Amino acid sequence: MEKILYEQDFVIWIESTVEKLKAGNFSELDLEHLIDEVESLGKRDRRELKSRLITLFEHLLKRHYVPMPNCYRGWEVTIRRTQSKLKDLLADSPSLGNLLEEIYLDCYREAVANMCIEYDVEFPQEYPFLNTSKGLLEEVKLND
Repeated sequence: MEKILYEQDFVIWIESTVEKLKAGNFSELDLEHLIDEVESLGKRDRRELKSRLITLFEHLLKRHYVPMPNCYRGWEVTIRRTQSKLKDLLADSPSLGNLLEEIYLDCYREAVANMCIEYDVEFPQEYPFLNTSKGLLEEVKLND
């Protein structure tokens, strides 16, 4: 029954699963789907970290290398918001800090590739920003 419910109405399946967990009715759980969903939570956070890093790098690159002063303010707002969301994500899941260390250079390279498509500007292929990934979450000094 639970497996059918999962396919038909995910929200009701979640509510039913939570009730069973709270009541300790573990034998009635749809373990296959529950395991899938719990695994997907970690994957979701990792995808969010990567996506936000790429967004941060894209806007840092635009702000530092694209000569469009009328866009600076909007890019700066996005930089600050993205930094804030990254801090929140890392506060909720501190172990993602290790992943941040592992992926930030790859995310930078992806951001450069994206920006090269969007703008006819020479972007640095080597990482030009703060020395460590942790520095990405600090106040960024922006030149006019």
